[in-house]
Amino acid sequence: MEATANSLQTHYQELKEENPHLRAKQAAEKLGVTEAELTQVMPNIVPLKPEFQEILKRVTDLGYVMALTRNENVVHERKGTYLNPELENPHVGLFVGDDIDLRIFFASWKYAFAIQSEERGKASNGLLFYAKDGSSIHKIYLTKSSNYEAFDQLVSDFSLGDLYDIVPEKTPAKPAPKADSEIDVEAFQEEWRNLQDTHHFFGMLKKYGVERTQALRLAPEGDYAVKVEGTALRDILQRASEKKVEIMVFVGNPGMIQIHTGPVNNLLEHGTWYNVIDPAFNLHVNEPAITECWVVRKPTEDGVVTALECYDKDGELIVQFFGKRKPGIPELTSWREIVKETEDKLKA
Repeated sequence: MEATANSLQTHYQELKEENPHLRAKQAAEKLGVTEAELTQVMPNIVPLKPEFQEILKRVTDLGYVMALTRNENVVHERKGTYLNPELENPHVGLFVGDDIDLRIFFASWKYAFAIQSEERGKASNGLLFYAKDGSSIHKIYLTKSSNYEAFDQLVSDFSLGDLYDIVPEKTPAKPAPKADSEIDVEAFQEEWRNLQDTHHFFGMLKKYGVERTQALRLAPEGDYAVKVEGTALRDILQRASEKKVEIMVFVGNPGMIQIHTGPVNNLLEHGTWYNVIDPAFNLHVNEPAITECWVVRKPTEDGVVTALECYDKDGELIVQFFGKRKPGIPELTSWREIVKETEDKLKA
């Protein structure tokens, strides 16, 4: 294993010399390894014991940091302090704060690392968590105002003292979706019309054995699910920025969902990526990867909740947008208005 690690380290150093700005995910793809495997041979990396709940409990001591969650096509970065942890459940965890807002699913977590250096700035110190397949779940980077003493103590307390023997597990293939004819569409539509809570939607899909984009095709008549062009994402963000409408942005992978609640201001197109670049919130979306976009409406006891949902070629949800809201508080009228404007303009 050591020889393999040394070889990978050499190849990585050569690659970085050719392209100093290459990100870890891109480098791993070029080298034919997972990001977890590459991370282990990078400079200043300390493998940590995979005691994820215990490590996360200590993250509240780090102060003001940057949280990063990504999937293949969207990166969500939010600065703030980790507050109000709920980590006793071995399957699901939470951090709930105005800035850092996370839903954690531990079943896919397997590897933890720290990056620890003498530098004080972007991406030079932090915690990196990876899934069983070696993909990134979540990263926490210290800022110049973070508590470095607490971080150094955390790394010391959880250091593994050895390298991981990383054997990436293949993600099980998704079962073939049911044909529309096998689904009780009438009962499914009736249950959708009578939803009381948006959180019940996923359970409803499982109950009827419906894939997510299939569910949108089979939605009740009316405006419960309206297909729109892929440019709806930038259209919604532009309208939210111009009209100062606070929104919620959900980005997830199998191990984590990260949520931003607040304004979006500075929008920037760069190559294939459409970006929000604000002081405390960055969003990077690879627009060509969006193959389906839907405006989705779900009844709740607080009134209708409206979302823009974007999917990739495999039917995976890659980013979701809502208006700022909390349980017990109706959806913002201003959010409904900008979604309707986008829907009317970009209906597919």
